[in-house]
Amino acid sequence: MSAPRGKIHPLLGWLEGRVRTPGARSYRIRVLVQVGFALLCLVLGVAFARFVGAAQRGTLPLPERPPGVEGFLPISGLMGLLDAFYQGTLNRVHPAATVLFVIFVLIAIVARKAFCSWICPVGLISEALARLGRLLFGRLLRAPRWLDIPLRSLKYLLLGFFLWAIFVMGPDGLRAFITSDYNQVADVKMYLFFAEISRTGAIVLVVLALLSVVVQGAWCRYLCPYGALLGIFSWLSPVKVRRRAETCTDCKACDNVCMAHLPVSRLPAVSSAECTGCLDCLAVCPAAGTLTVGPPHQRWRPLTFAAVVVGLFLAGYVLANAAGWWANDIPDQRYIEHMRRLDDPLYSHPGR
Repeated sequence: MSAPRGKIHPLLGWLEGRVRTPGARSYRIRVLVQVGFALLCLVLGVAFARFVGAAQRGTLPLPERPPGVEGFLPISGLMGLLDAFYQGTLNRVHPAATVLFVIFVLIAIVARKAFCSWICPVGLISEALARLGRLLFGRLLRAPRWLDIPLRSLKYLLLGFFLWAIFVMGPDGLRAFITSDYNQVADVKMYLFFAEISRTGAIVLVVLALLSVVVQGAWCRYLCPYGALLGIFSWLSPVKVRRRAETCTDCKACDNVCMAHLPVSRLPAVSSAECTGCLDCLAVCPAAGTLTVGPPHQRWRPLTFAAVVVGLFLAGYVLANAAGWWANDIPDQRYIEHMRRLDDPLYSHPGR
């Protein structure tokens, strides 16, 4: 008979629940995928920083610009998709933004909002900040339902505003914006916004980070319009977390660990647009086979779910690259000209 255990810190209990249960493998797989995509973002960021630096110096030939950085331009990707619908062809300014937008929407349709919990670096940072909060305070704050619901509506209001602003442009206005000088360097402006961040921008980021330390996924849950859009598409997904009531012990470990605060222990299947497909509920469930994920009448292993997410991403990239829909057509000299005029009012960022 083992000696009784003393009281452990909530963070250690939270971690232990993910590594000592029948479904613990799902958590380890997700962490590996998250870290892999985070490293990819880091490599892209370093390569893009070299490109921008060379363009600022006017050094020809410029280092290769990594098109993958356009994944951080989701609004441009949505604009590009609508423009392709209007024009019948993909724009050559930020084609990768549109390709990646379509890939992430397809992932949402197949595997729910897996982009948020498996791919997005902001999601990874948000989870890390929540762990810090548990380490410092032992628990995180959770808004009461009467406050949580209107707060969650904020991201849909932001999404509605962006959709309205894009659709009212019309075909000609949208094409004019996409080909404008400002949009041609939208990726550069995005990079410089963080590399040369203003005091206001820094304060906003610090506030969001601090909120994420005390409130699980504050940005993702309440403010991210991209997550809101992917959540809408995730309603089309046949893949869901499903619960076998006859083997459920009603321990509510799944409820306690759910980043979306969903009552998994009371649902036959999780259909909420808030579900990110993180599979943490599977990771902590002590009753093997009670929680599963997959389409109706199928049980996917966590590795299968991960393979679907990563496979769709890689397949989309390979097909787009082979079709010539990945790199843009903006010449190096044009980038250098843009950099020389970047302080002109035409290029100014609205927040600076």
